[in-house]
Amino acid sequence: MNITRKLTSVLTVAVAAVGIFAGAASADALEDIKSAGTLDVGIFSDFPPFSSASADMSIKGYDVDVAQKIADALGVKLNLVGITGQNRIAYLNDDRVDILMSVGYSKERAEAIDFAAAYAPYYIAVIGPADLKVAGKEDLADKTIAVNRGTLEDTSLTEAAPASATIQRFENYNAVIQAFISGQTQLMVVGNDVGAQVLARQDQLKPEQKFQLLTSPSHIAVRKGEEGLKKAVDDAIAKMVSDGTLDASSKEWLKTPLNPENLKD
Repeated sequence: MNITRKLTSVLTVAVAAVGIFAGAASADALEDIKSAGTLDVGIFSDFPPFSSASADMSIKGYDVDVAQKIADALGVKLNLVGITGQNRIAYLNDDRVDILMSVGYSKERAEAIDFAAAYAPYYIAVIGPADLKVAGKEDLADKTIAVNRGTLEDTSLTEAAPASATIQRFENYNAVIQAFISGQTQLMVVGNDVGAQVLARQDQLKPEQKFQLLTSPSHIAVRKGEEGLKKAVDDAIAKMVSDGTLDASSKEWLKTPLNPENLKD
C-alpha cells in the first residue's frame, strides 16, 4: 500500500507539472503583450506610403498610424520591427513580432497564420512604359518582369505569367523599382501603393498601369489560435473606421478617402 501511494503521489505531481508547462506554452498573446507593455509590429521599412523613413529617419506612413492606434487601444507602447517579404511569416510564428501589417489574404497563408481585420484597400498591378503594349496576362509572354521575392505579388505573377516570361525577383521594393526604371526589366508588378509613387515621379519614362492581377485588401496577421489578440485588433480597426480615424489616415497617406466597401474580401 505504501508503494502504491508513493507511486500515485509521484504520478499526481508529474501530471500537475505537465499541466503547468502546457499552460505556460499556451499563454495568451494578448496577455503577454499587456504584461510586457509593448506591441511588437512587423512592418516594411521601404513600403511608401504605408511605411518609409522620413527626414528624421523615423518610420512613418499609413501602417504606422494604424499600428500606433492599435497599441494605444491595448494601452501599450509601439515597437516597430523591420521585416521583409521573405522572413515576415517566420518572424510572426517564431514570436519575434506580435502582429504583421500589410498582409494580403491567400489560402496558403491562411494555413500558417490567422487574418485579423482588413484595414486598407490593395490591388496588385502590372506597370510598364506607355509605349509598351500590355493589356492582359497573355501579353506578359517574352517580357522581363521585376517583382519582390516571396510576396503576394510574386505568387500572383508566377501563377499568371506565360512560360516564356522572365521573372526577376528582388529582395525589396526599392530594388524592384530601380530595375524597372533603369531598364533592367520591361515591367514591374507591385501593389497600387508602390505603383502610385512611381507613376507620380517618373515623367520621362511615362509609366502606366497596364492591368490588375489581383484585388485584395491588406489585412493584419496574427499567430494561429490567438483569438483574444485577433478580436482586440478587429475592435481597434472597427473603431478607427467608425470614428473617421482611418479615413483621415487614408486621405493623408493614400491621397484618397477611405471606402469601407474596399475593405471587403
